[in-house]
Amino acid sequence: MGYLMEELTVNELEEILECETRTAILPVGIVEQHGFHLPLFTDAIVASEVCRRAVSDISAVVLPTIPYCYSGGRLAGTINVSIPVFALLVKDIVLEILKMGFKNVIIFLGHGGYENTQAIENVLNDILKDERYTKSVCFSLAGAWDLSKTWGDMMAMEPEHDTHAGWAETAIMMYLKPELVRDEIIMDRPDVAKYMRTGEDDKLLETVRVVDHPRVMPIKKSIPGMEIKVGITGFPDRATPELGRQIFAEVRDGFIELVNFIDDNNR
Repeated sequence: MGYLMEELTVNELEEILECETRTAILPVGIVEQHGFHLPLFTDAIVASEVCRRAVSDISAVVLPTIPYCYSGGRLAGTINVSIPVFALLVKDIVLEILKMGFKNVIIFLGHGGYENTQAIENVLNDILKDERYTKSVCFSLAGAWDLSKTWGDMMAMEPEHDTHAGWAETAIMMYLKPELVRDEIIMDRPDVAKYMRTGEDDKLLETVRVVDHPRVMPIKKSIPGMEIKVGITGFPDRATPELGRQIFAEVRDGFIELVNFIDDNNR
C-alpha cells in the first residue's frame, strides 16, 4: 500500500519509513500550452492521476506534484522556469527526501523535453557523487510515455511523430478529464504542423546575426508567415476515450511494476 505525503502527519510518515517503505515518488508536470483543445495543466494532471490511481498498489510515498519546469515554448499560458532554477529545486527536494530516510527516489515525468530530463539527470548524478549516497541510494527517472508501448510507438512513428497535445495526450485526457477537452480541434497551417511532426522545426526558423561574422552567435527567428500559433505536434483528431483508457492502463501498470521492483530490491 502506498501513501500521498500531503495527507500524512509527521508521526505517520516516521512510522511508514520505519516499518513499510523507503521509496518516494516525485511527479513533475508543467503549466504549458497544449493547443486550443487541452488545458494548460495537462502534463501535471497526467502525472498526478497516474500516481493517485496507482497508490493503493505500490509500496511508496507520493510527494505533491511539481507544477512548474521548463518548456521553451512561448505561446500564451506557458510558464517557463529557467533550467538552473528548476534543477536546483529538484536537487533540494531530493536531498530533503534523503534526509528524511528515504533510499529510493523515482522522478515521474508528465512533461519531458531534453532540457528538463538532462537537468534532472545532472543533479541526480551530482548527488550520487557524495559518498553518503553512492552505495545505498537508488534514483530512477521515468516519463509516462516510457511506460506505455502504445504511447511510445506513437512518439516513434515515421515519418511523422505524435509527441505534444496530439493523439496520445488527447486520448488520455478524454479518458481522465473529458470535461476539460474542447470539442473543436484547431491546428497550425498544414505545412507548419507537418514540419513539427517530422522534427523539421528548423524549416520554420531563419538564422540572423546582429553582426555578420561567423564567430558571432546566431539568433533563431520564426520565418514570417511560418510562426507556430497553436503548437500541436501530432494527430489529436484521431484520439478516442477508449484509446486513452488503454494508454493510461499501460502507464499505470508499468508505473506499479517499476515502483515495486525498486522498493523490493532496495529496502
